Amino acid sequence: MRFNINKSELLNALTIVAKGASTRSVLPVLSGVYIKAEGAGLTLQTTDLERSIRYDVMALVEEPGETVIPEKLLLDIVKNLPDAAVEFKTDNGSVAVSCDSASYMLKTLDPKDFPAFPEVNVKNRIMVPFSEFCKMVKRVAKVVSKDQSRVVMTGVLISTTDSGLRMVATDSYRLAICDVAAPGVEEGFEAIVSGAFLQEVASLPALADSIEIGLSENQVVFEFQKMVLINRRIEGSFPNYRQLIPDSYVTKTCFTTSDLITAVRRVSLISGPTEPVKFDINKDAKNALITSMSQDVGTAEEILPCEVSGDNALIAFNHQYVLDGLTSVGTSQVFLETQSSLKPGIFKSAGDESFLYLVMPVRIS
Repeated sequence: MRFNINKSELLNALTIVAKGASTRSVLPVLSGVYIKAEGAGLTLQTTDLERSIRYDVMALVEEPGETVIPEKLLLDIVKNLPDAAVEFKTDNGSVAVSCDSASYMLKTLDPKDFPAFPEVNVKNRIMVPFSEFCKMVKRVAKVVSKDQSRVVMTGVLISTTDSGLRMVATDSYRLAICDVAAPGVEEGFEAIVSGAFLQEVASLPALADSIEIGLSENQVVFEFQKMVLINRRIEGSFPNYRQLIPDSYVTKTCFTTSDLITAVRRVSLISGPTEPVKFDINKDAKNALITSMSQDVGTAEEILPCEVSGDNALIAFNHQYVLDGLTSVGTSQVFLETQSSLKPGIFKSAGDESFLYLVMPVRIS
């Protein structure tokens, strides 16, 4: 095998497929990147047997062939090469890599030992703008649980609605729901997908305007123009989140989002991770007293103007949970809907029904 490729294009390709290489497998070949040279370019593949990534890139192929090179080592080498053409040439279990005045001779792994790329029978698929997909992932990702003993909650429920795509995440203390309009939605499109994997997909460069999401019985497939990413679906039943969402409220308060974020950040400076921030909402005064207290440090409070519908309200939340939700709202104003100090509070984007964030309250002593 022999080919030449521009350093920047190779670096981009390796950075993308690196997300699929195994770092803990007992099989050395899974820590490598499979490279196949034929026709007018290269196909790069990585897998850890849970996820698989394939990426196609143009190259000048002089001799077709295939090899497997340790992924981390190759990526580190390419990062440090000068910005010029890189030549690869295999020979008897090794590959010569040269660029300008730099050259390496690396041991390779047997490509016959590398797992074949999964053939997935996609039954349902949906196309969404990649920018909207990334925005959805960013909004719900903060809520994904890190508790591996509750695997379902380490994932995001992806499903279709009457008008588009929905993502839902919960860690049992809060719940985030994000919707986006998408044409041609199919019924029965529903899967739990690893939250960490979704964040990796959303961190990829925008290779195309839209991303296609497909579902098979056991896997989820993301397709770009030159890239395919496959991950195993998380098995199990996602919590019935709909029953957690109240269909009415006693108090509805409208805040300026940036002002509320600033106020919560300021009053929480004196509190530790377990101390809550309290909302004392006064309808007649048209304001909310935001307070925080630490027995070892002291108290902090700030008064914010707001518009209030319904009754006065008093409720407390974990301040970090509140900030996670508010920074995901995406609108200049935000609604807080409450029923009582013992029932969940709901933050909603004002003028935009695409985002809902539910937070369990902290009991007020």
